[in-house]
Amino acid sequence: MYQRSLFILFSLIFCSAAYSQEENTVLTKDKKILNITRASDKPKIDGVLDDAIWDNADVASDFIQFKPDIGNALPTEQRTEVKMSYDDDAIYVAAYLHDDPSKIMKQLTSRDNFGQNDFFAVILNPNNDAQNDTEFFVFSSGQQADAIANPTIGEDFSWNAVWQSAVQIVDDGWIVEMEIPYRTLRFPDQEEPTWGLQFHRHFRRDRSQYTWNELDPTKGNIGLYHGELIGLKNLKPPVRLNLYPFSTGIVNNFDGETDTDLTFGMDVKYGITDNFTLDATLVPDFSQAGFDRVVLNLGPFEQTFSEQRQFFTEGVDLFSKGDLFFSRRVGSKPSGDLQLADNEEADVPEEVKVLNALKVSGRTKKGLGIGIFNAITEKTYANITNTDTNESRREVVEPFTNYNILVVDQQFNGNSSVSLINTNVMREGEFRDANATALVTNLQNKRNTYLIRGEAKMSNVNPQFDTTQTGYSTFFYIAKSHGNLRYSFDHSYADTKFEINDLGLNFRNNFNNFGADIWYQIFEPKGNLNRYSANAYINYRNLANPGTFTGTNFGAEYNAQTKSINNYGFWVDMEAGKQYDYFESRDGRYFIYENIASVGGYYSSNYNKVFAFDINANTFKIFEDGRDLFGYNLSLSPRVRPNDKLLMVYSFNLNMSNGSRGYATYQDDQPIFGERNRKRVTNTISANYTFNPFNSLALTFRHYWDTVNYDDELFTLLDNGRLTTEQGYTVDNVDESPNINFSTWNIDLSYSWQFAPGSFLTALYRNQLFNFDTMSEDSYSESLDTLFDQPIQHTISVRLQYFLDFNGIKSIFKKNNKPQTRQANNFLSTRKKRYGINS
Repeated sequence: MYQRSLFILFSLIFCSAAYSQEENTVLTKDKKILNITRASDKPKIDGVLDDAIWDNADVASDFIQFKPDIGNALPTEQRTEVKMSYDDDAIYVAAYLHDDPSKIMKQLTSRDNFGQNDFFAVILNPNNDAQNDTEFFVFSSGQQADAIANPTIGEDFSWNAVWQSAVQIVDDGWIVEMEIPYRTLRFPDQEEPTWGLQFHRHFRRDRSQYTWNELDPTKGNIGLYHGELIGLKNLKPPVRLNLYPFSTGIVNNFDGETDTDLTFGMDVKYGITDNFTLDATLVPDFSQAGFDRVVLNLGPFEQTFSEQRQFFTEGVDLFSKGDLFFSRRVGSKPSGDLQLADNEEADVPEEVKVLNALKVSGRTKKGLGIGIFNAITEKTYANITNTDTNESRREVVEPFTNYNILVVDQQFNGNSSVSLINTNVMREGEFRDANATALVTNLQNKRNTYLIRGEAKMSNVNPQFDTTQTGYSTFFYIAKSHGNLRYSFDHSYADTKFEINDLGLNFRNNFNNFGADIWYQIFEPKGNLNRYSANAYINYRNLANPGTFTGTNFGAEYNAQTKSINNYGFWVDMEAGKQYDYFESRDGRYFIYENIASVGGYYSSNYNKVFAFDINANTFKIFEDGRDLFGYNLSLSPRVRPNDKLLMVYSFNLNMSNGSRGYATYQDDQPIFGERNRKRVTNTISANYTFNPFNSLALTFRHYWDTVNYDDELFTLLDNGRLTTEQGYTVDNVDESPNINFSTWNIDLSYSWQFAPGSFLTALYRNQLFNFDTMSEDSYSESLDTLFDQPIQHTISVRLQYFLDFNGIKSIFKKNNKPQTRQANNFLSTRKKRYGINS
């Protein structure tokens, strides 16, 4: 099956590539062109357009709507006029955005948070390749957002640059002024280049959005619809060397013990060439990364959390190709196993320290992208204590480890790419090493009407140092990608030896699955709706080895937005017939369940209003003889925005499940199943007060409570996939009670001050509580009392980060020299006049 899937994959890839090359249809209309002129004097970035460079600059106007309507001209009273200029250091932008000031929405938010804001955006593409954009957003509140974007990843707002902007609210609208330094862009020496250029204007009150060059949202990626910027001459990319030295002071208090630490480190961004950048973190400090939203995991697969360390979230688009890179592996829990005697206990660190990490990435003018990643973690020990003699010893649980990624990605046709990625983990000594390789394709024809995606992966792992295990996986997806009615087909495969979890994330292997989708959507308002979409799907699942059926599900979904900017939707899903779960047992035998149906829906009111709310609800039930599974989930999130500075959101989540069956414990060399009732309650509060675009205060609180209460009689699993109570296991006679009462509590209070461009002072207070026991029948209040009896962890940290730009340092020295030159010139001029000396 693997060889057949691989043959089909490559055949279709090459056929599609050939078709893409032959297609000659032009997608867009004539592109708009803006001519830019060089500035003799740098403008003052203050939102007041009184600088001489704006007097005679060409104007970009006549914006066209693309949502919710398509093709409407921007009304005269909301006309938009944009001018641009440049010098040896930066691109300058001035935009006059006409509007009624009383209708402009301008909520103060944190950086990259769009909130309830009108915005103006400048999209630059120095390669003019329709695929690699750098986006700069300015909100009406004065705050900024920025992102890199391409068809593969969409918009990546974890990317951050240092640039300047200013906003002024005036009698007939608002004004934006921007300075975009060349250090934020990647381009080679260019004598007379043509850049891709687009402007966006968004009106938050009705979610309408306009662009300077007309955009068709029904097909293709938005980069294909850029206009062009001409007039740039003799551009010299600057030395791109940015330093971010930092220091963090930390105080931890837990169970009566207090630890303090003071760390120093630095992040570096260096332009190795015009198009390639080195990002490095030296002596990294991740102490201010947020708490993980821990939940009780009853399933057979690992629990994972999103990345919160900035170095691993920013600029990783190339490394995400093929899904071989899960950055939480770097610096995660130790990978080694301990062999302990009955009278020994071990203290194992929760994480491994990252010594340093670097990324090199960039893309040539011809669309060739190259990425190199390396990270090193230190040797980590577990402390093992003999409980009888109190003697202790140390054992390595994670050796000195090197993580590497190499990516090569070739883009073409403005909408397609082919990538090769390799990941490698090398551990010192007789520890596990791993290697994985993927070939990834993303192909569209030039009319942007059909899409093909393909992946072929291979993994190599030596789990016992002297053995090698090689596995394979493929993925194929073909879709109609234009028009109102669309459809797709996909196939995914992995054999039993496919393993990428040393640096990637793969919850399971051994599958051979098929899926099909069909959906209908509108791109312009219809009746009382701005937009809606309806889709139906079916999935058919098998094991790869042996090639046996494991289950199927089908369902449908509907989503819509009204003209009042309220969103709603509903869905239904059915797992029809017998489902064969080969993973719940933890020993490879299958467990059968039948006919589970679920239905749900949501409603989200207009966030523009002072008070808004979200509500989600669903219910599920099993239709199987001898089973009485029933459950429901309810989520309610009211939010209040009393003014443009304060936003408060409360979220309540209730999850109930009665009569579910699953793995409970392991006894007498076999898995023990149980029927259980589960109740989960989560309360979350978040509040943000933003004083101005440079000062903000944020509070996050979360309390999670989860109880699992098993029926007295427990089951064993028969070879036919059914459960029996004949062996007489009960909750009382197994070694450990499977009943669970689990709860966590987190408070996170932070203050951030941007005291200079790219420079921050962040103060943070956190506390954390945790409890895990078997008191599953305790009430919510009783469980909360027990939680408060546990030792609490308090953490206070203060971090200072300063931004240093090499070009800025050079300019300081130049400025220091200029007064002396002017003073000397003035002295000579005075002497010439005094003594009648002519030049």
